[in-house]
Amino acid sequence: MSDPCLLIVDVQKGFLTEATRHIPALVEALQETYRLVLASRFLNPEGSMHRKLIHWARFAPGTEETELAFAPRPDTRMIEKTRYSCVTDDLLAALEYDDVSAVHLCGIATDGCVLKTAVDLFEAGVTPVVLADYCGSHGGPECHAAGLLLLRRFIGADQVVEGLPAP
Repeated sequence: MSDPCLLIVDVQKGFLTEATRHIPALVEALQETYRLVLASRFLNPEGSMHRKLIHWARFAPGTEETELAFAPRPDTRMIEKTRYSCVTDDLLAALEYDDVSAVHLCGIATDGCVLKTAVDLFEAGVTPVVLADYCGSHGGPECHAAGLLLLRRFIGADQVVEGLPAP
């Protein structure tokens, strides 16, 4: 199998808070260390479950808060999504095509989209590695810590790493 790819989850202007402002610069530098980089972008269209069930209307398509908060590499593959996870049959087929068996995840929010994406990769047979220092939660440090706790339980403690994983 090839080197792991990097998946940058939802590093968007609308998710920047005091607890996440450091994330864009970190992931922008991090992407240069990977051969293959993917980035997801959350959109919340009319009629979504986010609007229906939790009455959350932010991130309407075309608004400034949906814009990326970092400069992706020119070859970054963008994934637009309307749910927590970006794991789809198309993504899994692309990972298989590129011979990717492990995905390193970073981004926002550790307790939401990063968590759900990592668990979905795990359940699809793709090894997720969450780069804890390159993640944050717009809910604050407590939510970030809760996300890491749950990730360790869901995908394994060794799959949540501080710093960068060994090559």
